Amino acid sequence: MEDWEDIGSFRFHCGLYQDNFADEGVHLAKDEETQQKRRHKQQQQQPPPIVNSTSPDPQLIRETAKLGIFQTGISVPNSETNKEHILASLELFSNYASDFKTLKGERLSNVSGRKLSTEEIMKLAGERYIQFSTQGLDDIYMLMHPFGTGSSLAGLSIEETQDVELAHLLLAAAEKVGYQQFKRASKLLSRCEWLASDTGNPVQRIAFYFGKALLERIDRETGDQFPSKTMGGKGKGKYNMTDPALNSNLAFLACHQQIPFNQVVQFAGIQAILENMAFETKIHLVDFNIRSGVQWIVLMQALTQQRVYPIRYLKITAVGTAHRQMIEETGKRLISFAESLKLPFKFEVIFLSDMKDLKEELFDIEPGEALAIYSPMVLRTMVSRPNCLETLMKLLRKLGPSIVVLTEVEANHNSPSFVNRFIEALFFHSAFFDCLDDCMDRNNQYRMIIEGMFFHFGIHNIVASEGKERITRSVKIDVWRAFFARFGLVEVELSESTLYQANLVVQQFPCGSSCNLEINGKCLIAGWKGTPIHSVSAWKFC
Repeated sequence: MEDWEDIGSFRFHCGLYQDNFADEGVHLAKDEETQQKRRHKQQQQQPPPIVNSTSPDPQLIRETAKLGIFQTGISVPNSETNKEHILASLELFSNYASDFKTLKGERLSNVSGRKLSTEEIMKLAGERYIQFSTQGLDDIYMLMHPFGTGSSLAGLSIEETQDVELAHLLLAAAEKVGYQQFKRASKLLSRCEWLASDTGNPVQRIAFYFGKALLERIDRETGDQFPSKTMGGKGKGKYNMTDPALNSNLAFLACHQQIPFNQVVQFAGIQAILENMAFETKIHLVDFNIRSGVQWIVLMQALTQQRVYPIRYLKITAVGTAHRQMIEETGKRLISFAESLKLPFKFEVIFLSDMKDLKEELFDIEPGEALAIYSPMVLRTMVSRPNCLETLMKLLRKLGPSIVVLTEVEANHNSPSFVNRFIEALFFHSAFFDCLDDCMDRNNQYRMIIEGMFFHFGIHNIVASEGKERITRSVKIDVWRAFFARFGLVEVELSESTLYQANLVVQQFPCGSSCNLEINGKCLIAGWKGTPIHSVSAWKFC
């Protein structure tokens, strides 16, 4: 409860839901001219954003809707297909590396004392990888002469040079796996193991988790023909996992308090719900991934403030497929907090073994209730099961919500090409691990849990799994827009107050200056040093 009270005071400190934002000025410019100026200024002050050459074409998605808008098949491992994929991946490397050229020149000649970010290290490694490929240098040369192309690393510190080399080895290993040259990939990964660490700097941690996933993929595809050693983590056993559900809840709460992304998208989503429910007296909120429920104390506090029509009650229905006890404990804490505010409150749980079993009759929707749907990082887990996803969308339409708030990972982790998918995931996680390193201590037990449990699983699922086993399939907001259009969902523009609030939240974090906010159409995207991380958007059925 103390942690929740801290977040409550944070809400008042930010001035959430106040209407006096106009005098302060909104920092998120929306007209085209201002956005262009802001982007030009950001390009001069910070690393340029990722150029994503693999974003799906919405029109193409619509045309192939009958076949399913999401790619779920297994890549066919024949030589021609692999060749095409590797060539495409080389182009993708070129796009990432080209972003680094200006920065590299600036870093090496003008910026003294500034450490390269994790993503910058990856971009430089990608540029070096292309240099090796175009010069026809074999990976054996790289193993024998790890710093052979010294000119490309001139001006970097010893640690940065080692990090670039480590990332280069990882990229080369992924390419060999893509070519199905598993023995050569294993040799490269054995060298990665010398430098990778789950307790080191972000590059070392990234190499550790991606290296483990590559080794697992090799074992799966070869049937242990080339049995590989598993990277042993130095941090193993450093935190107590006797109660995984409790530890994960505490870890997410710690991240909520120290990492800006969650609070930015949560507060923006809550603001959108409150504005839509401004004149409602009976509010029913359906949360598809409630976790600790800490975000709803902000909504509760706002509902007890002066309103045109006093609230008669708030009801929250938590839908879940795992950790029922944790959901019920969350409900107890929310009930206790509502009582302290003298807010009439109801909490209900719909627990299922599979989301495909969710039905309209399971929801207790009373006459006169205004219904809001909150879906945080859930729909991406159904991308591999388009039938389940479509069934859910049809159900939501039947429920008739006043508003649907969606928060998702803003990345493309669903390419049928293994190497493309590896590269996209590598750069995304590099940005996130860089954020963790800036915002949390390296030996922080909750950071270790987040990386060792959740990021480890996500990376492993993207890299080592295929077919139905690969459930981590994040797609970008443009893909969701095309999908939602089929079900009559129309995107709602976030208000100026919502955008201003998101800016205020960012400013409360010591590392907030590295967190960038951007408007994409009508949604808000929160990123780290130019890399998109999460999106939050609001929708209504037409």
